[in-house]
Amino acid sequence: MKLLSSSSSISISLFPSLSAPPSRKPSTRISIRSSSATMEGAEEEKKRVIVCGGGVIGVCTAFFLAKKGAKVTLIEKSSIACAASGKAGGFLALDWCDGRAISKLARTSFNLHRTLSLELDGSESYGYRPLDTLSLSITEQDQTSSGSKSKILPNWVDGPARNHNTIGTIETTAQVHPQLFTRTLLSFAVANHDLEVVIGELERVDIELGRVKSVVLKDKGVIETDSVVLALGPWSSRLSMISSLFNVSALKAHSIVLIPKDPTAITPHALFLTYKAANGGEPMDPEVYPRPTGEVYVCGMSAKGEVPDNPEEIMGDPESIKVLKRVAGTVSSHLKEGEVEVKAEQACFLPLTDDDKPVIGEMPNVEGCYVATGHSCWGILNGPATGAAMAELVLVGVSSIVDLTPFSPARFVKKY
Repeated sequence: MKLLSSSSSISISLFPSLSAPPSRKPSTRISIRSSSATMEGAEEEKKRVIVCGGGVIGVCTAFFLAKKGAKVTLIEKSSIACAASGKAGGFLALDWCDGRAISKLARTSFNLHRTLSLELDGSESYGYRPLDTLSLSITEQDQTSSGSKSKILPNWVDGPARNHNTIGTIETTAQVHPQLFTRTLLSFAVANHDLEVVIGELERVDIELGRVKSVVLKDKGVIETDSVVLALGPWSSRLSMISSLFNVSALKAHSIVLIPKDPTAITPHALFLTYKAANGGEPMDPEVYPRPTGEVYVCGMSAKGEVPDNPEEIMGDPESIKVLKRVAGTVSSHLKEGEVEVKAEQACFLPLTDDDKPVIGEMPNVEGCYVATGHSCWGILNGPATGAAMAELVLVGVSSIVDLTPFSPARFVKKY
């Protein structure tokens, strides 16, 4: 099995200023300019768009805006994909959202992931690959056999697994390394289109005569713009113009990243578990994703919480991390303590809306101000379609790739 190196799959040197050194104050404007020259006249005709938020939703939006010819400035407070977009599992599913409002969005985005992988060599640059997906039940300390070894269970799953079923195939489920995916898209757009990155904290959006005029960055001044897209994830409600219209809460999810001694023994099978602890209690639903980097990602143990101001300050709960390690070791002897290197113990916050639908569209009564947030656990899956649809909406006034009507922020306007 060929292993993808998570440290060398993209050139991080394209982003020398994404994290400002702590020893010195960042400059007034930290930017990365497109390497392609444009005529001054054409430059003036480009629509100026500011995208606030360097997670997968913001980066996908900036990527498609830049590809469509906009002059894009991406603003990020900390570093690109430093929160959920860097710590998520990166699992993709074609039809798991069928029957819900996001069904068309999810199906479109799943196919866009495949297209982007071909365009950007995703299998090499960010670990895109189709994979089979299984569900199974595990009870701790249950060492009884369920009979002969199931043909659908890979050999590395040697724990007390029962009730195993195939719930996804290489046609319907896939994965990416989310941080590498997000940074690869940004890297490509920076190198080939008119995109710059500014490290700074959004203070407010200035509005004049009912339309966007500029954004104000804390301690860094004002940037004028024609349009702004607010892709702030679980931090969306920190901005009063959003919180006055709708609420975005946060779900804290924990994960660990393990490197087994023999990563070639771990085949590409994503696992969705019903897991019963030895001490009883409600069953848990952890997930296990082997990655082509040789890593194995294990996640679960979620609860609502308050996001800190600084995404770099998000820490996992020690007891939740301990449970995930125990889950990994119960699923497979290859993932037991002593058989793995623990690469990461982490947590992130997922953005939730009160009606369980993302918010994607133009803010009511503010021309040129758009929002894209609330994607919950499907942010990596739905990033490409959200970004492509938002780019169309901003530049031509309507999205043809996905109908955004069900996701419009106007649904929260009170009707009297």
